[in-house]
Amino acid sequence: MPSIHFLDVTNRDGVQTARTGLSKFGKTMVNFYLGKLGVAQSEIGFPFLFHEVPYVRANLALAEAGAFGQLRLSGWCRAVTADVERAAPLGLRHYNLSISTSDQMIAHKFRGRLDRPAIITEMTEAVAAARATGAETIGVNAEDGSRTGDGFLMEFATAAREAGADRVRYCDTIGGDSPERIRERFAKLASGVGVPVETHCHNDLGMAVANSVSGALGDLDAGQDAWVNTCVNGIGERSGNADLLSCILAFRHGFGVAGQAEIGDDLDLSWARRFGLWASYAFGQPLPQNQPGTGRNAFAHESGIHADGALKDRNNYELYDDEALGPFPADWHARAGRVVLTGEYGGLAGFRHVMDGLGIDPGEHEELVFQLVQLCASATSKPLTDDELRLIGAYPRELSLLFPGLLS
Repeated sequence: MPSIHFLDVTNRDGVQTARTGLSKFGKTMVNFYLGKLGVAQSEIGFPFLFHEVPYVRANLALAEAGAFGQLRLSGWCRAVTADVERAAPLGLRHYNLSISTSDQMIAHKFRGRLDRPAIITEMTEAVAAARATGAETIGVNAEDGSRTGDGFLMEFATAAREAGADRVRYCDTIGGDSPERIRERFAKLASGVGVPVETHCHNDLGMAVANSVSGALGDLDAGQDAWVNTCVNGIGERSGNADLLSCILAFRHGFGVAGQAEIGDDLDLSWARRFGLWASYAFGQPLPQNQPGTGRNAFAHESGIHADGALKDRNNYELYDDEALGPFPADWHARAGRVVLTGEYGGLAGFRHVMDGLGIDPGEHEELVFQLVQLCASATSKPLTDDELRLIGAYPRELSLLFPGLLS
């Protein structure tokens, strides 16, 4: 029976968001939380860029050490052989290779440099290069797929499959698709090509989650697994991407959606609230009060009829259980009143005080953990959260790869 999987792109599409940013340590924490949630795969970034290399090495080491559970790490490259070859020495086993396919992009982005045959040639050569590196899975992205005609989209996807791609990503790059249309297109494409079609939906019309759910249902209509691209808190370029938690909740609780297929990822939503609130803090983007699941008002009732009904039975006015999303974080750095913290300019006394208070024992690696706390606090320019300190305390050797040449 086909199943639904989540491929989160926060560390690639999310971090591209204008007027915000995330340190390499912050990107590492995204992978930590995705692993705790049980998401299948994280698109961790751009392995062909020089400044991503230490981060990719550190995260592959962390994955090998078990820090991210069963989470698979994948790299995003342009569908250009040179990008794949630059990324190859890092040893990633999963890739997504992207190239534009619409007439709009061919005419006004490539401007004569590439036509349709050249696009297919570049893409198939990049897939072959990725296979030559020993890649286990390869997804091929049709950027602006929602504005690409059915005929060329089918030709492109068929060529990708024949070259060795495992999935094709249909990118609603400018967020203009609609639920009925995208379901029909996914069903036709997945059925015709015989591989899963990934959803990648932007939120320019406020329909990223609805389109992601509908596209996934189109995969299921064709008898294929569904792979849903998401970002934490719906972060992403312009108006954002499909929100991770909203998509999960829709497949679990949506009328006419829940029960149509099983979720293939072993999800643990007790980490959802901590992840969402951490991401809001790390990105510096406050959560809307009405954010599904994690917003301040997501389970708040005031009006008379609603309050009366909720007091009698929460199921009168709530679709899912507040407690299923886990506790609100109570981080050490957020304590009111007198508090001693550890950070970029802290000393050993404060460091030991905080780590003892959190029950973190650095053991023989105390000096390395202490230096990592200083470096990570410097990178984030914020007080470190309890989960961040726990990750540093548990995996100092692997995290030291984030800072080549700075640690003994």
